[in-house]
Parts: sequence; C-alpha cells; structure tokens
Amino acid sequence: MNAERILQVLRAPHVTEKASLVNALAGQHVFKVATDATKPEIKQAVETLFKVTVEQVRVVNVKPKRKRFRFKEGSRKAWKKAYVKLAAGQTIDYGVGA
Repeated sequence: MNAERILQVLRAPHVTEKASLVNALAGQHVFKVATDATKPEIKQAVETLFKVTVEQVRVVNVKPKRKRFRFKEGSRKAWKKAYVKLAAGQTIDYGVGA
C-alpha cells in the first residue's frame, strides 16, 4: 500500500467516553476510517503511522441518523469506525496537549 492510501485510510481518532473506557479496559484504540477501508489496510496504516504492532482490528459500520432539517427530512452521512487492539505493552500517543 502506498503512502497516499495510508493517509486516506485513517481519518481521525474517535474520542468519546466509550472510546476512553474501551481503551482503559481492553487496550483498544478507536479510529474513524474511510468507508472503503479493509481490515488489512487499517492494520497496515496504524502500524506504519504509529510504529506499533497491531494484534486485532474490528470494524463497525455506523448507519446514518435520520434528521429533520427545518421542514425537510434528511440524514447524516454513514461512516465507519475501527477498534484496533495493540500488542501487549504498546500504546499510541496522539500528541494532544502540551
């Protein structure tokens, strides 16, 4: 996989209360990923960008929410998130904060 595709696969870390709890209890990191990304692509992208060893990748397709915008029915976009489990003793530092 080329460097351009690696940067397209991972969109952003998904930071929520649930993601923090999963990270603390199971040692998994949650990422927003491209909707056409596969598990091997996600694994290679995380290993290349963060220099860690990935043990397991689980993928969830998040369905779009139906919303009403003024008087029209609409929906948010569907997206995909990945739960990435790292090898024992490894962590990812996102570089947030000073």
